[in-house]
Amino acid sequence: MSEADRALWRAYAAEIIPLPGRALPPEPAPPPAPPAPVAKVPVAAAPTPARRWAPPDIAVNTPPSGLDDRRWRDLRRGRIAPERTIDLHGRRAQDAHAAVHAFLADAYADGLRCVAVITGRGSTTEGGVLRRELPHWLNAPDLRRIILGAAHPHRANTGSVHVLLRRRR
Repeated sequence: MSEADRALWRAYAAEIIPLPGRALPPEPAPPPAPPAPVAKVPVAAAPTPARRWAPPDIAVNTPPSGLDDRRWRDLRRGRIAPERTIDLHGRRAQDAHAAVHAFLADAYADGLRCVAVITGRGSTTEGGVLRRELPHWLNAPDLRRIILGAAHPHRANTGSVHVLLRRRR
C-alpha cells in the first residue's frame, strides 16, 4: 500500500465509530526498510544442459523437414506404394490407437518405408473419430521419432493416410 493510500484510509477510518464493547484495530506498522543490497560476486554460470533433439510434429499433408520435394510429391500423390496396410474400420478409438502404435512399431522394426493406415472418412461432416485422432496418435513421442511424414495419397481419398517411416540406422 502506498503512502497516499494509507493517508486516504486514515482520513476515512477517522470517522468510524467502533461498535459497543469493541475497539478499533491497531494501525499496521510500516514495512521494514529493505536490506542493503549485497554485492554479488560473479559466479561462473552453470552450463545449461544440452537439449535433446526432438523430431518436429507430424501433420498430415504438411511437408516434413528433411525430405526432398520429389519424394514428398510422390508420397502426397500416392505414387509410393505402401508395403503394408492396416484397416481400422469397425474398431473403437482405444483399440485402434493400440493397433496403430503396434503396427507402426512393427513396420519400422521390419525396415519398411511406406505403410498405409485406413481410417475411413467417417459418417459426419467433420470426419470420423479415428480420422480426427490419427494425427494426435502419430505425434506420440515414441512414434514421432520413427515417422518422417504422412499424407493422404489422393485429395479425394481422405480416409487413408500413407505414412513414410524413417530409415533404420
